[in-house]
Amino acid sequence: MKFLIIGLCALAALAALALLISYICFRMAFYVPKKRPVPEEYPIPDGKEYIPYRDQMIQWIKETRAMPHEDMEITSFDGLKLRGRYFEYAPGAPIELMLHGYRGESERDMSGGVHRCFSLGRSALVVDQRACGRSEGTVITFGAKEHKDCLYWVDHMVKRFGPDVQIILTGISMGAATVVMASGCELPKNVIGVLADCGCSSAKDIIKLVIRTRIGLPPDLAYPFVRLGAKVFGNFDPNTASPVDWVKNAKVPVIFYHGDADDFVPSYMSQEMFDACPSRKQIVFIPGAAHGLAFPKDPETYLQTLSEFFGPEASSK
Repeated sequence: MKFLIIGLCALAALAALALLISYICFRMAFYVPKKRPVPEEYPIPDGKEYIPYRDQMIQWIKETRAMPHEDMEITSFDGLKLRGRYFEYAPGAPIELMLHGYRGESERDMSGGVHRCFSLGRSALVVDQRACGRSEGTVITFGAKEHKDCLYWVDHMVKRFGPDVQIILTGISMGAATVVMASGCELPKNVIGVLADCGCSSAKDIIKLVIRTRIGLPPDLAYPFVRLGAKVFGNFDPNTASPVDWVKNAKVPVIFYHGDADDFVPSYMSQEMFDACPSRKQIVFIPGAAHGLAFPKDPETYLQTLSEFFGPEASSK
């Protein structure tokens, strides 16, 4: 009996340790404490690769802040208030629904996208994903829940702008993974295509890559704790956030962009999704572009290929 009690105590201690490690992993990877935004800040991402584009990014943010817009809000399937801003190029113009990246916000990641939309004759609805910016929530799920939020935004847009509105789902980084996952869902005819910029093909794969290259731990040993933390404390399974699997059911056109100098989300991940996509598709690699910088690096190629892919029907010009 004594050894049984000792054994049970040891198992309980191991279980408690596993939960503690999983909680730490959950906090590091998925949890976002809410902080009060500071309007004067220009939230440019850290990293030397962004330095050459810093002035341009700040200018985009300044100009976007000065533009007329309409605040929008929806309630997610699990009760969160999600918020966005609509910038109208012209009444009846096609609209890009724009989703930002991991731990980002709409203003930081999508101000340049608003100007890109206007240059192509499109309006833009830029939204703060759950747990980010002005939206509610404290847990990021790498697209597992965000792709459902995307579908709710589409439904809201159809109700707000009418049955003839044309919608392009646009995302960068985790936002790209999110819209690629949405491409595999049942979409209304209003969604005429998807733009996915530097997205990962699998939450599991990108998390394991970060564990290995940035944290220096064995990914096969550490990832189970990350997954357990997500399931126990975040109420989702990151293994379900696999855009490369969801895109196999895509029925709308999808265009992929990726910088070949991206050292955060490798460009081969976009290639994997491109290869798996059965619908009309195109992939554009931008030489020398780091993560999220394909458009600032080569706006001419970006605009030309995007305009050609969707054609004049996706523009009010």
